[in-house]
Amino acid sequence: MWKFPFIMQMRLGEVVRITLNGSSHGPSVGAVLEGIPAGLTVDDAQINADMMLRKTGGTFSSKRKEADVVEWLSGVEDGVTSGETIELQIANADARSTDYSFLPHHPRPGHQDLVMHKRMQGEADLRGGGTSSARMTAPLVAAAALLRPWLKAHGIEVEAHVGAVGGVQAKPMNASPPRWSSDLCQSLRCRDPEAAQQMAELIETTRKRRDSIGSRVDLEIRGLPLGLGEPWFDGLEPALARALMAVPAARGVEFGSGFGVQTMLGSEHNDMWGGSAEAPELEGERPDGALAGLATGATVHVGVALKPPSSIPQEQVTLNLATDRQEPLLVKGRHDPVLAPRGVAVVEAMAILVIADLHVRGGFNNA
Repeated sequence: MWKFPFIMQMRLGEVVRITLNGSSHGPSVGAVLEGIPAGLTVDDAQINADMMLRKTGGTFSSKRKEADVVEWLSGVEDGVTSGETIELQIANADARSTDYSFLPHHPRPGHQDLVMHKRMQGEADLRGGGTSSARMTAPLVAAAALLRPWLKAHGIEVEAHVGAVGGVQAKPMNASPPRWSSDLCQSLRCRDPEAAQQMAELIETTRKRRDSIGSRVDLEIRGLPLGLGEPWFDGLEPALARALMAVPAARGVEFGSGFGVQTMLGSEHNDMWGGSAEAPELEGERPDGALAGLATGATVHVGVALKPPSSIPQEQVTLNLATDRQEPLLVKGRHDPVLAPRGVAVVEAMAILVIADLHVRGGFNNA
């Protein structure tokens, strides 16, 4: 029988690199950051704002409550990056491991319990999803929050909001008020007030049925320099797609017109170049933000589809490894009824980390 190695890699990036560590119900989650330029100021207000955007405990999220205080263990001196490897840590304080006493024998439908248990030959910590848990997104958001002001100083802005919950579609961000125009918009992370109200009603109806619902995060990346990206496998879209598909529960990523291109003609989809030889600009209602993996200078539009949360408070019949029979399972614990509201911060973080890496690799940080 083939024996898989026990070492598992959780790393993203080539020059600006992040490696995750910890687990959902361990003492902490954290990350190691490499390739971060020296002299960046740690903006505590920005970091706290981004961590709050991801935080649990709200109306439309899990009731797990964590302070999510970011501790910089190395690479930061007097609030400024030193150019050395950065290590950050975020303590876990509100894990309830007893909610997962049925593991590993009775793996949950829709979760990684069974495949991880087999992959690690019974040695995996499956509580709360272990290393596959959305809890692991906390250090991702913290790391990206460190880099966000640096990218902004180069004219690059990354913003997302909830674009859909079930069949309820929000207006595009450029047709909606700035975030957040109401308390409900803030809770749902949706800039469209009318859609937010409909989303809230749909989520509540779904929750009363002891079920969950799918959703989508819409992302805009503005101000990318012309040509940012690498050919082929590290092109702007492939690099973003790889990172965004790693967001827990992501089931699809689309750029620009997305799957709608299958019904379009070339004459409809092509954007014409305007501007001047010194400052070319793509024309059109919503021109493509990347061509052949390189930024065009236009806004990059991305949609990330998230599946319904797999942990639902209704009985499901699934395989019990101890008895070798399908048996009823009722998953307890604190879980999100929908994922996009908290996914907004994670999608932004993934995009920031990818853009920062491509920015350094392409030499644009020296411009």
